[in-house]
Amino acid sequence: MELTPLALVLIGLLLAAWTVGAAVVVLRASAKTTRMRALQKSMKRMQHLLDVAPAVPMLVRVDGRVEGPDRLARWLGFEKMPGYLSELARGKGEGLAPEQLEALSEKIRTTQKSAAPFQLALTPPGSGRSLAFAGALADPQVSPGGAALVWVFDFTESEAELSRLRTAATRAEADFAALVGLIEAAPMPMWFRASDMKLQLVNQAYVEAVGAASAEKVVAAQAELLEAENGRSPAEIARASLEAQEKNERIVAATIHGERRSLKVSDLPLGREGVAGYAIDIEEQQQVERAFRAYREAQRAMLDQLSVGVAQFDGNERLVFANLPFTRLFGLGAEAISERIAFERFLADARERGRTPEVRDFPEWRREHVGWFGQPATQEEAWPLPGGTHLRIVGHPMPDGGLVLIAEDRTEQLALSATRDTLLRTRTATLDSLFEALAIFAPDGSVQLWNRSFAGTWGLTPEFLDTHPGAQELLDAIAENLVRPAEAEQIGAVVRAATLDRRGQGGRTELKDGRTLRFAGVPLPDGNGLLTVLDITDSQKAEQALRERARALEEADAVKARFLANMSYEFRTPLTTIGGYAEMLKSGAAGEELDGAAGEYVDAILAAVERLTEQVENVLDLSQSEAGLLPITKEEIDLLPLLTEVVREREQAIIGAGLSLDLKGRRGRKVMADRRQLARAVGNLLDNAIAATPEGGRIVIEISRPGESDDWSASIVMRDNGSGMSKTDLDRALDGLKPDDEGRIEKRSGLGLPLARQLVEAHGGTLSIESRKGAGTTATILLP
Repeated sequence: MELTPLALVLIGLLLAAWTVGAAVVVLRASAKTTRMRALQKSMKRMQHLLDVAPAVPMLVRVDGRVEGPDRLARWLGFEKMPGYLSELARGKGEGLAPEQLEALSEKIRTTQKSAAPFQLALTPPGSGRSLAFAGALADPQVSPGGAALVWVFDFTESEAELSRLRTAATRAEADFAALVGLIEAAPMPMWFRASDMKLQLVNQAYVEAVGAASAEKVVAAQAELLEAENGRSPAEIARASLEAQEKNERIVAATIHGERRSLKVSDLPLGREGVAGYAIDIEEQQQVERAFRAYREAQRAMLDQLSVGVAQFDGNERLVFANLPFTRLFGLGAEAISERIAFERFLADARERGRTPEVRDFPEWRREHVGWFGQPATQEEAWPLPGGTHLRIVGHPMPDGGLVLIAEDRTEQLALSATRDTLLRTRTATLDSLFEALAIFAPDGSVQLWNRSFAGTWGLTPEFLDTHPGAQELLDAIAENLVRPAEAEQIGAVVRAATLDRRGQGGRTELKDGRTLRFAGVPLPDGNGLLTVLDITDSQKAEQALRERARALEEADAVKARFLANMSYEFRTPLTTIGGYAEMLKSGAAGEELDGAAGEYVDAILAAVERLTEQVENVLDLSQSEAGLLPITKEEIDLLPLLTEVVREREQAIIGAGLSLDLKGRRGRKVMADRRQLARAVGNLLDNAIAATPEGGRIVIEISRPGESDDWSASIVMRDNGSGMSKTDLDRALDGLKPDDEGRIEKRSGLGLPLARQLVEAHGGTLSIESRKGAGTTATILLP
């Protein structure tokens, strides 16, 4: 079916009308939506304003129903707002108290009936809030039917501020009254000067100090407590303080109650109104300060006498004092104390002088020691210094934040300690290495120390001694090994005497194994006692043998003495007889005088008798000297005449040998000696020199005087340039007739040298001989 153009137009118009109508409807709906959104936004804004407003509304209807926001519920202590007025008092810390609710309900009923507004302030129990209730009859547009609109205000802060202000005012009034009373009752003089510097107010102490009757009379008379200073009156000084608006403090002297006192005076400007002043009596304080200064000086003088170094650093870590030992230890000069050097600088200077330990990180080490100032406890360290010095350093904190540094040189003490340890170890090693058995007992009888031999000597075990047994236990153990067990008490008595009575005792006992022990107790300086035990079994046997040998030797000495006496007679008598008969034959007393060969035979007999007599005399004298039986009769002898006589006796032998002899010395060199024996000693030495010196040789005899440091009174030196002797030959010549190891008598050159040495030693002198082969011999006699 085809549509006509008119139908199409009509359809188009219809669609256009429909579109316009739809657009109008959409526009109206959009406008309403916009207005609704604006209204909702306005409602939210109003709700927010109510939420942050200082007052919260509460609507109370006639039937008691209430409406209010959750904010008010929280103020009253509820989680949500109750539905009725009577539910505002639930108890258990929620809502109002019953009497508070009753008062609020009465106010609301009155307002609902008479439209009269009301105000009421309440503080809910258990809450710190103060609430103000302002009620009025609600507008009919808000709630028709006579409902009451109550605005609730939280004025907690305002109430607290008002309460604080009231309390502060009350306190200020009380403080002012107390201040006035305090000023009046103050023990120190106080006053106030007006801007014209005249006294306007004084307290009772001021009145008493100036000796006035009352404060009014003091003000009227303008009686000043203080005297003028440097031509300025107290008022002028106070004026200067007022003009400068600065507090002025000074110490002055004033007469109070007839005594001269030191006062600390303060002038305090009070704005431009005047100047307040007060005076504090510091006389006792000044006396204490003077006493303290004297005490400090005495203490520092005492510290200078100590051997320990002491230095004091103040709270600012600066040196304020160091005694003499401290300055010597660390090499401090006078400028160190006068400049009050810091602790860090002190450590740095000490390190430069080598008076601190060698450390890897010195700055860190120094910071650690500076930290001593903040430590509550005393710090102590050992400082090993270069060169072997050891210091004990103690840092003691002071109440004022300072530090006292104590330095003690313990080098000698450590050396003594090391020496003591060494001595203890040496003592232990020494005791263990001794043949004697030793034990040290304490005063209570317990064994403190013993050596290794002690246990074996008494037949004890080392484990038993390790228990440090008491004296009785030890004696019981020893008694088991003794032949007579009762002798153990004797050992106990020796120990008690050494430890308690402080005296030594000893004894002897025998063991069952056949050994004999000798023991002794010795008191020690430390209060202990020493028990020393020695095994004398072998020594007893040796002692017995020695006694027997001694008796044999005594008998041998007696036989020897008798033999020497007998031989002296037996040798000399035949020789004298032979010599006498030979001389008679030569002189012709037995007949005709002999001549020719017979005379020569008689001369040979006389020479042999003389030589044999001399040898017999030497042998007898040597034997008597060795036996200690040689008679010595001392007298004062001049050496030069004696030596001259000895030389004259050998003059023919010297000339016959073709020798020269020089005798040097002066008269007056006198000694105490036996003339005959000393002459024989020098003669034997001279005979050996004549025999050992070849023809053309020289012999020198010299008498010397002693020096100041010598301990001999005279010296005889005999030198020759003969053939001399080797050391071996000289030793053999000096041995004389001594037997060798096998008991045989070796052949010697003569008895002159041994006899000379024996004779010199019998006089208390010494004979020394020096000889070299081919260089001669020197003999020196030193006489006392």
